Amino acid sequence: MPLSSPPAEGRAPVVPYLDHLREESARFRELLAGAAGSERVPTCEDWDADSLLWHLAEVQWFWGAVAEGGMRQQDQVRGLDAQRVARPSDHAGLLAHFDRSTERLQRVLASLDPQTELWMWHTDHTAGYISRRQAHEALIHRIDAELTIGAEPSPVDCRLAADGVDEVLRVMRGFPAEYDLRSAALGPSVTIAVVDGFHTWTVMPVHVTGVDPDGDRWDERRLAVWDGPDQASVAEVAGTAGDLDCWLWNRPSHGEVTRTGDPAALALVDEVLASPIR
Repeated sequence: MPLSSPPAEGRAPVVPYLDHLREESARFRELLAGAAGSERVPTCEDWDADSLLWHLAEVQWFWGAVAEGGMRQQDQVRGLDAQRVARPSDHAGLLAHFDRSTERLQRVLASLDPQTELWMWHTDHTAGYISRRQAHEALIHRIDAELTIGAEPSPVDCRLAADGVDEVLRVMRGFPAEYDLRSAALGPSVTIAVVDGFHTWTVMPVHVTGVDPDGDRWDERRLAVWDGPDQASVAEVAGTAGDLDCWLWNRPSHGEVTRTGDPAALALVDEVLASPIR
């Protein structure tokens, strides 16, 4: 069963997303509270620390507004632009904006059934997926904040990171098979293996073209993804869940991510990961 599958009725979710959203957001805030604001973000070259703080505050403000408003239609979401606040001019104002944004997001999501229908750019239109996406957003930007101020890296929860590997492969980098798009294989399959979670995925770089249901045109490289190893795979990338999650998001890993097998096949995967996320 894919890690992203919803839990059976009466069972706890695979990953406590709201707990992680709270913890990662608090750590992010703690890291940047004492920053000058001008420190460069090594993983986002155009940003300084205040830009990073503004970004996550704005992301959490947006999804808090969607959840609080029970928004299901894209025209409702477009109306949020008129409600956005101007970027505060100082570090203290940015921190206050973040505090308001994260408090509302966490409070509203905690009040909703995970199956509540809400607008989402992904095909999973539920409050549960917003919680999942925002937990991973906070995790990755917490890592950015640590790198920005040179803090000692905090541990990454193995279950959250393994779920993050699944999400980035299937959603952020995956080929949306549910859309009526064309795909052509660019090379052979490669195995991605979590060594501390004993889960594997098989990925195949593909060229995706066509027009999706929203009218957006696709002409880009993506990954076709399925669970488990493939005997036809010609290469493997392996590491802990946390290190693989960082690698897939182009963040430095704490430990070694091993790459074995056909260099050309691995290079094709690297090309997909180097492309902008839609």
